[in-house]
Amino acid sequence: MDVPGFLLKLLIILVAARAAAEVFACLRLPAVLGEVAAGVLIGPSLLNVVQVEPVFYLLSEIGILLLLFEVGMDTDVAQLAKTGGESSLVALTGVIAPTALIFWASRYWLTLPFLASLFTAGAFVATSIGITVRVLADLKMERTRFARVVLGAAVLDDVIGVVILAMLINYSRVNAVEWLPGLKGLVFILIFLVAAPVITKLFIPHIAAAAEKSKSKGTLPGAAIALILALALAAELVGAPAIIGAFVAGIALSRKFCLSFGPYSCGLGNNLSERIEASTKPIIDLFVPVFFVVVGISINFKAIDFSNGRFWLIAAILTPLAMIGKAISGVWAKGGFRTKALTGISMIPRGEVGLVFAQAGKTSGAFDDAIYAAVVFTVALTTLAAPLLLKAVARKDR
Repeated sequence: MDVPGFLLKLLIILVAARAAAEVFACLRLPAVLGEVAAGVLIGPSLLNVVQVEPVFYLLSEIGILLLLFEVGMDTDVAQLAKTGGESSLVALTGVIAPTALIFWASRYWLTLPFLASLFTAGAFVATSIGITVRVLADLKMERTRFARVVLGAAVLDDVIGVVILAMLINYSRVNAVEWLPGLKGLVFILIFLVAAPVITKLFIPHIAAAAEKSKSKGTLPGAAIALILALALAAELVGAPAIIGAFVAGIALSRKFCLSFGPYSCGLGNNLSERIEASTKPIIDLFVPVFFVVVGISINFKAIDFSNGRFWLIAAILTPLAMIGKAISGVWAKGGFRTKALTGISMIPRGEVGLVFAQAGKTSGAFDDAIYAAVVFTVALTTLAAPLLLKAVARKDR
């Protein structure tokens, strides 16, 4: 892509994201839904002025890293730990229920091949943490207790999803499920989640000292972005999603995360966390909408043969199972029916996670065109429907 073409398309993405977010906000709908809709509008589904290209995926990856960094900075680790058992039950139910339901339906109702059934079920394992977090922020519910439960569950969901994806890709190559590498990968990821924030926290005083002595502008946000990228890379090296590394970076820089040892266990001095948050906020607000627009661009409705009866049959079976399988995970949330419903609905959106599985299924040869289209269509429905359902349930108590 030439430079003028890139600049024009980036301009279209940014303007479309901002305009759609404003329109949806005026309609009292979550802004994230507007940004995804903007992607559908300008992408291959409708106007086709912006296509799916690697450069935009890279920009969107930066956006999701920054979003999870911001979430980490706002996360109270002590409170998150208190909901750990709850989050684990929500996550495991949200993985097991849709996987079992969709695999069984794919294999025995739709009579899909074994590998295709595995990839179809895998596409609905993980929750799109980016979609969920942004919707809760739009609804001003990101600091509620159920939101902490959802956040913990979504992180665990993502970890399990990555392990399952790796196992499925390996299965498609060697035609055998190897559990040991998957379990080893899961152990490494969990160790990273526990150890990385502690180790990183010990380096924070040096970042603070460098920022105080710096004679040039931009040292603080530059150091924060460098830390995000370093931990994202470290996460990838241990087999975890890069977003987990960004989340860890946010936790390490959070004023709410303190160690019980060392001379700098909690002392950041001069409100370093607030200064980092203020200096990175404009960067986050610029890149995060790009991620959601690219999610919309990635959903190409024109590639779906809506006249294909097999497509409608697959979609009609997958859609309710994908939504119900996640929604029932809310039963473990403490509180009344509304809290359980909000928790379960928050786990529904698949977003970019489901699209990655769908693409992997197509690349491996497990999916034919009808299966691929139905999986993408169902992923799109869960992504678009969840914010509307959350809005409707949240409004009932206000």
